[in-house]
Amino acid sequence: MTTNFLLIDAEKEFDVLKAAASLVRVQILKVLHESNGLNVNEIADRLQQPQSSISASVAVLEAAGLVRTETKKARKGSQKICFATCDELIISFHKPEKAADANLISVSMPLGLYTQSSVTAPCGICSPDGIIGLLDVPDTFMDPDRMKAALLWFTSGYVEYQFPNNAKIQGRTIEEMEFSMEVSSEVPGTHSNWPSDITLSVNGVELGVWTSPGDFGDKRGTYTPDWWKLSGSQYGMLKTWRITNDGAFVDGKRISDVSLKDLDLSAHRSIRLRIEVKQDARHPGGLNIFGRGFGNYDQEILLRLRTAV
Repeated sequence: MTTNFLLIDAEKEFDVLKAAASLVRVQILKVLHESNGLNVNEIADRLQQPQSSISASVAVLEAAGLVRTETKKARKGSQKICFATCDELIISFHKPEKAADANLISVSMPLGLYTQSSVTAPCGICSPDGIIGLLDVPDTFMDPDRMKAALLWFTSGYVEYQFPNNAKIQGRTIEEMEFSMEVSSEVPGTHSNWPSDITLSVNGVELGVWTSPGDFGDKRGTYTPDWWKLSGSQYGMLKTWRITNDGAFVDGKRISDVSLKDLDLSAHRSIRLRIEVKQDARHPGGLNIFGRGFGNYDQEILLRLRTAV
């Protein structure tokens, strides 16, 4: 499912803000977003508003670029069909752009590009368009269509990704490394109180354990497609693992004394990231990893390397 955003500058495009600053016009945008095109009379019926009022509001929205119209044949003559031009309206309070951080190297890894996996059922992978392979069959994790994955889940085991060590390739010294991803526990159905111990390893060295509190399904994820049942996992928590010369941290909280020195990154041309739930963990509560097209954060697994000047 593709989400169309409209980013507007709060000062330069004030006319767009003004057009949206009306309860009736917001309601019009909402009903158009939920439908596949409506004429003015249909909008008026749904909102129980006078046709003349709706027609005037549609004209304002169309002038601001928030609504587009198409003329189609009707029983008598023609009719104007209205469509919303965007799914989300984002207001930007513009600041001058900062110069790119020359000391930061970033790599976005698609969720399905893991190089190794060993998982136990219940498990599965899916794209934004549907299930990939067979549910609860671990061999499905090697299906070539896994490259399209936007959500994967398993009860125990691991997936491993191989990132290029671009700092070594460029002859730069790594001072800090981060991994960012959206994750949750995994239970048949969902359960907000379902702890799971998730272990991250880099090049075979365990960084430590972070315990996910649960598997979240109280509401549909922001990017979770409509075809995905509400009884399934909807979204996770966006977590950041950071490794420095002083230790390993999750969202700033120390999880171990493992440091960059222990990883010896300068000796490796790649950075292997393993994400794992061990069968003998204290809380073996499974794992969901969300990529683009699922969950609350439209991102893949991100690697950031901060290097020396």
